[in-house]
Amino acid sequence: MKKILAIVLAAVMAFGVFAFAGCSDKTGKSDFKVGAILLGDENEGYTYAHIQGLEAAKEACNLSDDQIIYKYNIPEDEQCYEAAVDLAESGCKLIIANSFGHEDYLIRAAKEYPDVVFCHATGKTAAKHTELSNIFNFFDCIYEARYVSGIVAGMKLKELMDESKVTDPYIGYVGAYPYAEVVSGYTAFFLGIRSIVPEAHMDVQYTQEWFDIVKEREAANALMARGCVIIGQHADSTGAPSAVQAKYEAGETVFSVGYNIDMLSVAPDVALTSPQNNWGAYYTYAFEQVMNGKKPEQDWCHGYSNNAVQLSPLGKACAAGTQEAVDAAIEKIKSGELKVFDCSTFTVNGEHLTSYDKSYGFEGTQLIWDGYFHESEVISAPLFDIRIDGITELSK
Repeated sequence: MKKILAIVLAAVMAFGVFAFAGCSDKTGKSDFKVGAILLGDENEGYTYAHIQGLEAAKEACNLSDDQIIYKYNIPEDEQCYEAAVDLAESGCKLIIANSFGHEDYLIRAAKEYPDVVFCHATGKTAAKHTELSNIFNFFDCIYEARYVSGIVAGMKLKELMDESKVTDPYIGYVGAYPYAEVVSGYTAFFLGIRSIVPEAHMDVQYTQEWFDIVKEREAANALMARGCVIIGQHADSTGAPSAVQAKYEAGETVFSVGYNIDMLSVAPDVALTSPQNNWGAYYTYAFEQVMNGKKPEQDWCHGYSNNAVQLSPLGKACAAGTQEAVDAAIEKIKSGELKVFDCSTFTVNGEHLTSYDKSYGFEGTQLIWDGYFHESEVISAPLFDIRIDGITELSK
């Protein structure tokens, strides 16, 4: 399986779809080193996207290979702190970590190395440590790309219904954990679908793992056994798309929306698209800031407007007119005309929300105003943890 994944990931790199602004200072200062603490390695889609971003920033800022030190497969435990200390002692001026559970260990290291800049993806609490001036959070507005991938799925669903191949617009979603990051993503995906097929409904099956190809495959199979015709995911392997491809080859009408990487190599007949993080946008910015003696934003988060998110190329199974619908939605997101979490587009227990201040860890902070939930604005990490009508969680 690792060989298959390596082929898929190499194909993504070769396609060269990631775009970002280059460093304004391309001197590649020889004493500048970056340390990367990564939850997985190149065989895990989420981490591979970070590796792509780091390598793109390295090229944009004219750094040599030995100026980035990678720490692969670092779990969310004491090993993260040990990795951070080792990187700091190795002379790294900038240290990043890419998983939610790394944060407490990164904060601990930041206290001990005040001259090193620490940046953490998906974190929520670093910004609260006002006594520290060297730790920063970042994320991207992946929910924007998930919404647009929902439009892709909705277009396909409508086509299947128009052709009488499907009568029940029933969607399945393989999620890792019932965290706000996952809830935000699957809700955005669902709202994108409902913008095309208002009667669509969705079930979510959790795996309790970020990356487990067997569990993701089993979850997808369980959802398809219930009658789901399109399977989305917030999980990091090719397990779900591969399962959908197998069902399709067995004669089922099923399709897939992936995550992080283009899934066409493992699911050529069923992969519609994948929402993707373009971490090169952030890493190029962060490298440049630290190289020039500056510091990044405390909570950096951007989306389509800064080329920080995107979709993989549309698959051959997509419905006619999908690219035009995608382009139109992206332009509306960029202009501000389209708000992904517009409260008029969903209900909770039959009611439209006008306020919300109950998100975990941020109780008392108002997150809805001007008619929509302001995702990743109060902090960079997702806070949308609302369970809306039309979505059922089968497990937690």
